Amino acid sequence: MAITKSVPVIDMKDFSTLPQKMVSACEEWGCFRLINHGVPLSLMSDMKDVTRSLHDLPMEIKMRNYNHLEPSKGYTPPNIASAFFESLSLYDAGSAAAVDHFCTQLDVSPQKREIILKYTSAIHDLAKVMGSKLMDGLGLNGEKFKEGISQFKLNRYNYGPETVGLQGAVMHSDAGFFTILHDDDNVNGLEVVDKTTGELISVDHVPGTLVFNVGDAGKVWSNGRFHNVKHQVQCYEASVRITIALFVLPAEDENVQVLPGLVDSDHPALYTPFNFEHYRRQRISTDSPTGEALEFFRSHPKLLS
Repeated sequence: MAITKSVPVIDMKDFSTLPQKMVSACEEWGCFRLINHGVPLSLMSDMKDVTRSLHDLPMEIKMRNYNHLEPSKGYTPPNIASAFFESLSLYDAGSAAAVDHFCTQLDVSPQKREIILKYTSAIHDLAKVMGSKLMDGLGLNGEKFKEGISQFKLNRYNYGPETVGLQGAVMHSDAGFFTILHDDDNVNGLEVVDKTTGELISVDHVPGTLVFNVGDAGKVWSNGRFHNVKHQVQCYEASVRITIALFVLPAEDENVQVLPGLVDSDHPALYTPFNFEHYRRQRISTDSPTGEALEFFRSHPKLLS
């Protein structure tokens, strides 16, 4: 059972210390809750309503959200990740054409298309700001954040009385740079691991806020300074849980590598550059859901236990 303790809360209006606070939270926790983030609360509410309506579509329509080259970039039906989890996916959420294709797949109405386009644009803009603030906090003010590709996932956990106490999502770290999560305003479930004590910490919902998680590529990017937080989703109650996540991933034509400005004679690069899709396959083939596969790309590899 997760203990009572809180992840950091960061106010985006605290301009003078924002970059430093973000970096500190990424180093110590690998996650934090974000307030005053600038995404309109009415738009967040509308997007939740759209997400619910899309998941209420017949299964044969949801199955149209399919990526022929990479199934993980399309709809995840129940019984893949878990018996009661499903997810719709919009790959390359920063592209208006990709948003339009996603909406066409699901016969989304013009009104809902507009909401999806506004929300993905707002959250994508926020991701660019967050990346830039992290660069500033790392002392790399002259370098530009490269946002890469964004994957947008609309998740539903179909909890019932029989699922209480079970995992909705197994323990894992995210593979990308970082994730911005719009969690459920009413149903708790997200738990993170305190890297110091190993204890599970419940990330209690706070309406109108967002959760920021560091992923495996973010750990590499920061030359090991950032913590790729381990987390899971637990079913606390028999109620449907809706979450919306934006995964900021490396660009398809660029390797994941340590930021050059963080490397010098005292701080050698801890990781060799690697292709992100190759890394994701390595995670799967080695059954490394919490980032253990990063050891294969260490400059001085350690044996995996």
